[in-house]
Amino acid sequence: MESRRLGRSGLSISAIAYGNWLTHGGQVEEDAAHACVSAALDAGITTFDTADVYAGTRAEAVLGRALAGQRREGLELFTKVYWPTGPGHNDRGLGRKHLVESCHASLRRLQTDYVDLYQAHRYDPTVPLEETMTAFADLVRAGKVLYVGVSEWRADEIAAGAALARDLGIQLISNQPQYSMLWRVVEAEVVPTCEEEGISQIVWSPLAQGVLTGKYQPGQQPSPDSRGGHAEAGGSMRRFLRDDVLTRVQQLRPIADDLGLSMAQLAVAWVLQNRNVAAAIIGATRPEQVQDNAQAAGVRLDADVLARIDEVLGDVVERDPAKTARG
Repeated sequence: MESRRLGRSGLSISAIAYGNWLTHGGQVEEDAAHACVSAALDAGITTFDTADVYAGTRAEAVLGRALAGQRREGLELFTKVYWPTGPGHNDRGLGRKHLVESCHASLRRLQTDYVDLYQAHRYDPTVPLEETMTAFADLVRAGKVLYVGVSEWRADEIAAGAALARDLGIQLISNQPQYSMLWRVVEAEVVPTCEEEGISQIVWSPLAQGVLTGKYQPGQQPSPDSRGGHAEAGGSMRRFLRDDVLTRVQQLRPIADDLGLSMAQLAVAWVLQNRNVAAAIIGATRPEQVQDNAQAAGVRLDADVLARIDEVLGDVVERDPAKTARG
């Protein structure tokens, strides 16, 4: 498994990270979740990403149990804070009270004393950025958090956060955006800003929530047992299930075949070609999906291959930077 440095920090992470959005505590049973985590470890994945809000806090607890007994120093555990985790008016957002309390709750569920990366899951315009970054800094100094990151922040928000982090003597080292062959909204503004600030991308949905595996066919309804056919999971991927998109995706198959890659491996390898991407987060409902995706680490795609992909996908690719954080 290839490892990469995260931002301008001393933290190395696995180029393939395992994430449990939509799966642990929800879409798959706990035994299956543990099997997928075991497969990730066997594949050399050391980086695990979750969030307090996933499956109503259950995902963190499942991951904590799945990793129990592993050598903590050999893992990089990432979680996030922002979305509501309870009924109270302070059970949400990036105010100091919620941020600190949510961190402590995440540590309990993950069965750890600290997280390697604590991420603001979205930007919170209702709270002064100084309050948010100062609370992050206090958690770092308390040893609860080693590094700070954000998720789906816009370029100007990232720049402002990075400046405050420097003033506070902490490191803002990552952004976690949606990024795939089909969803490239971070390329125009977010990535250049992050390169300037020494911040890496840890990208989610490199498979466009499964569409880039090629399993969804134009003119056909998604199988009820697939993510696209799942009531909750499928709702967030409708934009990718259009026939024009699915037709173009099927045209990627000869490219993958020529390279001896599965469609999923091609998609994961594609995001890893971006020099600002430190890791691609994969999710899975079966261990064999983890094993397949992990083989994309270290794959190099030549410029002519990247050009062929661009030509095939054409105008179905979303590039509008204004759509950052709408995914």
